[in-house]
Amino acid sequence: MILTGLLLGTVLGFVFQRGRFCVTGAFRDIFTLRSTRWLTAFMVVVAVQSVGVFALDLFGAISLQSGTFPWLGTILGGFIFGFAIVLAGGCATGTYYRAGEGLVGSWLALIFYIAGAAAFRFGPLAGTTEAVRSVEATNGSFHETLGVNPWILVLLLVVGVGIAVMRHLARERRVTKVRLPASKTGIAHVLTEKAWHPFVTAVIIGLIAIAAWPLSWATGRESGLGITGPSANIGVFLGNGDLQLVDWGVMLVLGLLIGSFIAAKTSGEFKIRVPDARTAVRSIVGGTLMGWGAAWAGGCTIGNAMVNTATFSFQGWTALVCMILGTGVATRIFIMNHQRAGGSARPVVSPASASPAPASATR
Repeated sequence: MILTGLLLGTVLGFVFQRGRFCVTGAFRDIFTLRSTRWLTAFMVVVAVQSVGVFALDLFGAISLQSGTFPWLGTILGGFIFGFAIVLAGGCATGTYYRAGEGLVGSWLALIFYIAGAAAFRFGPLAGTTEAVRSVEATNGSFHETLGVNPWILVLLLVVGVGIAVMRHLARERRVTKVRLPASKTGIAHVLTEKAWHPFVTAVIIGLIAIAAWPLSWATGRESGLGITGPSANIGVFLGNGDLQLVDWGVMLVLGLLIGSFIAAKTSGEFKIRVPDARTAVRSIVGGTLMGWGAAWAGGCTIGNAMVNTATFSFQGWTALVCMILGTGVATRIFIMNHQRAGGSARPVVSPASASPAPASATR
């Protein structure tokens, strides 16, 4: 049954790579471009998943539990993680799928992200994680605290995100678009050449995220998509060889590498790219900080900002806000100040702009 994780992860990696779905870019664009287009796409994933996950809970396929709210670890870890993804050039999933594209800098970030997550969750630094996450509030969800039916919050979320989507689509219709001639036709054109719209990609990711819940629960892992926990398990497994650590989540993240490699190879975007020394150092530092921040926060941009937000947990929404703030601070330090000084922002290029555009990309 855990092989369903590998299959789903492969599909997810393919979609992330072909859709150029960059969470780091979504957060960073708020500060550099004053644009919320990609952030809106991210929220589409949350809204779609929210509908699906509460429907699964309603029909008994899963059973959602709110738990507590470890606010101190969520705030500190979320900020650290948001800061780190700018240095690393991508969040957890972005690092996985860029590694599948052949970016050596992402390989470094991924290695140290895995090592950092393992150290702060199971290794010598696990005590710090336990300490900060022991500071908590009793109620862990908005709907329980407010005493309202969660479907009211689902409706408000869907309506709010829908309005934002319509505003962005209206703006796009006013922009003149130029498309390069396609070299492929049919399904090959769609899957390997055509530029995917962010909102279409977001809907697909949302549906995949919904499917992750029952597939994961069927193996005894009572959760949806998650990157940090499985990554930490990989780090510990490489150290002690304990096969019990290889669960559905581990298969999922391994699938991300496979799917992104397939997507990059078939679209002609795979290429081994070796970073300069400065980028390599930032990738290492960023990856390590990502592991630290995600461990303290209880998840990354997927497990927290995409999944826990869909269930209206305080941890998920607090982590999302703190990650955006951390990204903003790092963006100001490493990108905006650097640009004002007349330099280049090469070390922190996001996946959305790192690879050549497909032949039919909208310009």
